[in-house]
Amino acid sequence: MEAMRQSWSDDRLDDLNERVGTGFGRVDQQFARVNERFDRLDTKIDNTAAELRKEMKAGFDRMDRRFEQMDQRFERMEERFEERFNRLLLMLAASAFGLAASVIVAGVAG
Repeated sequence: MEAMRQSWSDDRLDDLNERVGTGFGRVDQQFARVNERFDRLDTKIDNTAAELRKEMKAGFDRMDRRFEQMDQRFERMEERFEERFNRLLLMLAASAFGLAASVIVAGVAG
């Protein structure tokens, strides 16, 4: 062990230190490039998500308008149904009254 330590001179340690520092410098540059790429990707994802939200909102707004139109149509249909149903009830009541009157008259006459 002692022989190995003696073979490491200050110059060799300085050289090793410089190479390690240079290597870490390259690693730092690579991480900086990776971080830049992630930042660009984050921006792209944010922009895409914003566009998607706009498209979805527009689609849901169209659906809401269509449902409102359908609601209006159902309300009109319901009103017409109620009017016709009320007319039918009046006609049935009138028919029942007429039938009852006919039975009474036939019973009195007979």
